[in-house]
Amino acid sequence: MSAPLSRFLPQMQITLVLSALASFLLCACNKNSDLAAPAKSSSGQLAIAVIPKGTTHTFWQSIHAGADAAGKEMGCKIIWNGPEREGDRERQIQIIEDFIAQRVDGVVVAPLDSRALVPSVEKLQERNIPCVVIDSGIETERYVAYAATDNYQGGVLAARRMAQSLGGKGKALLMKYAVGSASTTARENGFRETIQKEFPGMSVVDSQYAQDTVETALQTAEDMLTRNRDVQGLFAVNESTTIGSMQAIQSQKRTEIKLIGFDATPALLAAVRSGQIDALVVQNPYRMGYEGVKTIVAAIHHQPFSKRQDTGVALVTQSNLDEPKIKELLRVP
Repeated sequence: MSAPLSRFLPQMQITLVLSALASFLLCACNKNSDLAAPAKSSSGQLAIAVIPKGTTHTFWQSIHAGADAAGKEMGCKIIWNGPEREGDRERQIQIIEDFIAQRVDGVVVAPLDSRALVPSVEKLQERNIPCVVIDSGIETERYVAYAATDNYQGGVLAARRMAQSLGGKGKALLMKYAVGSASTTARENGFRETIQKEFPGMSVVDSQYAQDTVETALQTAEDMLTRNRDVQGLFAVNESTTIGSMQAIQSQKRTEIKLIGFDATPALLAAVRSGQIDALVVQNPYRMGYEGVKTIVAAIHHQPFSKRQDTGVALVTQSNLDEPKIKELLRVP
């Protein structure tokens, strides 16, 4: 090697090392940029996250169908993600945090807990991500709109149907869902307070929380029925508690008990038709999902919308099961 060339070799090596380092840093920056990029589609359409309390119940599947329908109508990308198991508050909070990091354009959420989800919902506002709360209330006003059933009225309907079926006299059980669930707590209050105010010949003699699975609801219902041999009615406040209560009544052969449930699945509707369930209080989850997405889009585009949206509640019995308005309400995906 000639002397002039050997003099420049260290400088060339340094240059090559610096060049390689620059390339590495550039790649790393690009990767970080990808992680923080907005969750938009390649066409630039709005990305709306929809976060249910859970993903297994028919109720949430109907909300998903409504959200998808609104997304297609308005040209939005719908990102559906929720806890697999209802009651998993930590998972729902983490999902919201993930969507904040992805910088979605809006969030529709059904809070699992009226208090535990407050910081997450307020953080969405702080990051200028509009949020619509659906199904269940939350103890903050820092959201765009609220679309849900009048759950207290749902409890009122259940109490009045129970009184009608029992002739205004009798003892009833109340199958509650979970502490912190604003929607089911309102149903419980509507039922209990209506019994107390309007039907002096009736009483709620036992009430227990069933938690978030059919299995825990079945066990809780069996325990309540064993303790209370002289009851005539039972009100269950959501899908899983209704299924568990129906199974417990069947297993104990307590067919004299009038069961009034909340929410609708094909199996529960079949039980109404056969007489195993006296009545179901039903919501319009499809509309909740649809209105949630529609309201987010309106807020983003500075269009008018209602802050509080009542999505409707009705009582389904054997006699009105086939009425057109009930069938429309009960569209199940």
